[in-house]
Amino acid sequence: MKILRYEESGATHYGIIEESGAIQQLAGSPFDSLGTSGETTSLDRVRVLAPIAQPRIFGVGLNYAAHAAESGKEPPPQPMLFLLPWTAVINPGDNIVYPKQGQHIDYEGELTVIIGKETKDVTRENALDHVFGYTIGNDVSERVIQKAEMAQGCMLICKGFDTFKPMGPYVETELDPTNLNLTTRLNGEIRQQSNTSDFIFPVADLIVYISDAVTMLPGDVIMTGTPAGVGPFQPGDTIEIEIEGIGTLSNGVVAE
Repeated sequence: MKILRYEESGATHYGIIEESGAIQQLAGSPFDSLGTSGETTSLDRVRVLAPIAQPRIFGVGLNYAAHAAESGKEPPPQPMLFLLPWTAVINPGDNIVYPKQGQHIDYEGELTVIIGKETKDVTRENALDHVFGYTIGNDVSERVIQKAEMAQGCMLICKGFDTFKPMGPYVETELDPTNLNLTTRLNGEIRQQSNTSDFIFPVADLIVYISDAVTMLPGDVIMTGTPAGVGPFQPGDTIEIEIEGIGTLSNGVVAE
């Protein structure tokens, strides 16, 4: 089932999107119920929004074996985690703003997990039962700032600029996160092409690791890491990230 968050006539709703483009409006929050209100609309009449308005975002670094190799680093012994500000989130179709401080900024296409219920001390066997669904994210990163931050043992500003976390367009509730194709295109040219089977830490392991220490809540987001092929972009470019079974997240780039 595909869920989207959308704006129509100044009001924000969640809905179930059908293959025809018809949208069945939900009666309330999808974290409470998927019951519909009886109201319908269509995709060509709405503005598609990021699936979560103000998510708590858990980022994961070096989670694809090939990406660790291209970075010249050994696979980490445990998940490499960092928190990201929700103010960086933008909608599908919105522009990424290339900040004046930017020197080398990369795209990072990522499978993004949305937690569906309170999650604490789960097992690997039941971890995925706590997932509401999966969407697409772009973990945009300023590498010069990242290098300086990581030398001090931290990582925030490099990935936390306003507009640096595009998400969407839809949430697919029925996917196997262990075997999904991911493709990133820059101006139509394929730059990343991989499969989540290359994960060092699969989604279930990430949820177990995080929830051992932190109670996860409905609407929390895990950006699961990016595959090999990351690279720079510039104002005027268009970045498209496609994940099998979910759709395509597309964003342009403008200078600040």
